[in-house]
Amino acid sequence: MAPNDTARTTDEAGEGGVVRRKAARYAVPVAVAGVAAATIGLVPALAASGDPDLPDITAQELIAKIAASDTEQLSGTVKISTDLGLPSLGGLAGGAAGGDGGSASPDARLMELASGTHTLRVAADGPDRQRLSILGDGAEYSVIHNGDDVWAYDSESNEVFHGRDAGAGADREQRAPKELPTTPKDLADEVLEAAGDTTSVTVDGTARIAGRDAYQLLVKPRQSGSTVDSVRIAVDAENGVPLKFTLLPSSGGKAVVDAGFTKVDFSRPAASTFDFTPPKGAKITEADELNSREKGAPKPAGGLEGLEGFGPAGLVGGDGRGVNVIGEGWTAIAEITTPGGKGSTAPKPGDAPPEARQFLDALGDRVKGDFGAGTVFKTRLVNALMTDDGKVYVGAVTQDALVEAANAAK
Repeated sequence: MAPNDTARTTDEAGEGGVVRRKAARYAVPVAVAGVAAATIGLVPALAASGDPDLPDITAQELIAKIAASDTEQLSGTVKISTDLGLPSLGGLAGGAAGGDGGSASPDARLMELASGTHTLRVAADGPDRQRLSILGDGAEYSVIHNGDDVWAYDSESNEVFHGRDAGAGADREQRAPKELPTTPKDLADEVLEAAGDTTSVTVDGTARIAGRDAYQLLVKPRQSGSTVDSVRIAVDAENGVPLKFTLLPSSGGKAVVDAGFTKVDFSRPAASTFDFTPPKGAKITEADELNSREKGAPKPAGGLEGLEGFGPAGLVGGDGRGVNVIGEGWTAIAEITTPGGKGSTAPKPGDAPPEARQFLDALGDRVKGDFGAGTVFKTRLVNALMTDDGKVYVGAVTQDALVEAANAAK
């Protein structure tokens, strides 16, 4: 077994570390929350037959091994379990899928992976060919990327969604929705690319995952106040591919996200794996037609006055409207200001009728501070404070951290 490499972390590497590449330090909780809320976690159903005895390796060397991995062909089965402490989103996603995009729309169907346990079948042959299938009882939902085309098919409803590859030369309106991370490597990349000085990364033993020898990379926040206890990534000892991803909350209990292969094969999948022809009689929705209908839809009553600056530019603060990031690393908090700035006349939580206010209070905990009063809404990973004056503070942090941020911003 490889020794516990707690004495050497990526922070101490002489060359700046692969971990920091393309990383904004405040993005760590955003990446983790995005992965957990919008995607997956794999059940710990990966039977171990004893930890393998592997050559010693440092954390920096293991991260470099992940970054240098050139494996582009694989197929296998992934089991996914996500527990944010929320009710199942299956019905909600299904309802959303019944809209203009049909039940095959990836935007809605992939959201089902945000809760519960799922079995996926995955295949990849380079950057231009991938297939992901969610297996159900007597039905299957598949997303197939083959060259410039992205197809999604729901066998239960016999509906098809067709779009263009987001990397192809098509106009944005004709592109298919960006797919969510669905493998341990996707999840590992989200965390490692956002790690920085606020993060400790060490090697913590070995494991046997899906019949493969693997090193265990342990990622832990150095800061207090985060809802994340640790992230454990099992890395294939031979080719550097992440095989399992587990995110544990600081509150204890089962994993929030636990993602891993139960079967994996690194040979090239058959070319026919990525072929798709719409079945006879299937209802087909084209992404460009759907976007054209959405562009022609009427605007909400009252127009969009006051929303200027609330888009991506608002994510860095800017003119005080939109989203401002407070702090960095695992305890970064997004401060969301009501569109329109301080002079906005948008409804505030305190303006709600007593019955509605009572309902909201039942969903969260009332808190008070120098900022005034508000309600904290909790999951096992992401918490949000909605103040009575219309501001929202959200992050993968504790309730106390949210209240402290709101007090400091007052």
